[in-house]
Amino acid sequence: MAVELQRVTSGDPRDDATPLLIAHGLFGSARNWGAIAKRLSAGRQVIAVDMRNHGDSPRARPHDYESMADDLAAVVADLGCQVDLLGHSMGGKAAMQLALTRPELLRRLVVADIAPVAYEHSHMHHIEAMRSLDLDGVTRRSEADARLAQTISDAGVRAFLLQSLDVAELRWKLDLDALADGMPDTIGWTGQAGRFDGPALFLAGGASDYVTEAHRPAIREQFPDARFEEIEGAGHWLHAEQPRVFVDVVERFLSA
Repeated sequence: MAVELQRVTSGDPRDDATPLLIAHGLFGSARNWGAIAKRLSAGRQVIAVDMRNHGDSPRARPHDYESMADDLAAVVADLGCQVDLLGHSMGGKAAMQLALTRPELLRRLVVADIAPVAYEHSHMHHIEAMRSLDLDGVTRRSEADARLAQTISDAGVRAFLLQSLDVAELRWKLDLDALADGMPDTIGWTGQAGRFDGPALFLAGGASDYVTEAHRPAIREQFPDARFEEIEGAGHWLHAEQPRVFVDVVERFLSA
């Protein structure tokens, strides 16, 4: 059953431009995409959502791609028109799920650094680190960062995770239990049947191994009009690491 996703909207509706819907990745939020959404809204309305079990959206189970695609479909239905859909990582798989099952809802698709395949890595260690973080007495994000450093050494990863910490309420704006239960589905891929014949851009970070040449046949089988681009010097969080290049590539594709 679909849930009503929290939205952050940039720009105004335009009769001559298809709105853009943005679906973030695991542990992310619409807020993470604020600068990107603002830049892309110069010629269109941009709607970034908090996915289920993230940010200010409802906590709901199961946390799987069928359910996430249903949530996105409900947003499209509410807008009352086709959309362009951009999804990163987990959001990219949810976007592909929607494209393959409800292709009539989408004009163009952008999938950022993910492929329609199962991956072996798990993010359970990040969930366990957040679960075990002692928030007693924390008054500043920097204090939480110092404590989280005991279990996560990468400062960039800590900074990303801590964006979902509500310091005032001393709580995570993530349903960590639901995300843990859904982890097999999140890193997996069920081999969803279907085909999306519209234009699809698969955009990868040049320093990331999430999308490789080996994935291209599987992508082209279900997305026959797929185009591939890489952003040099960017890893998995390509939109945060190379935002100007990311915006330029996406804008060029959507405006083609």
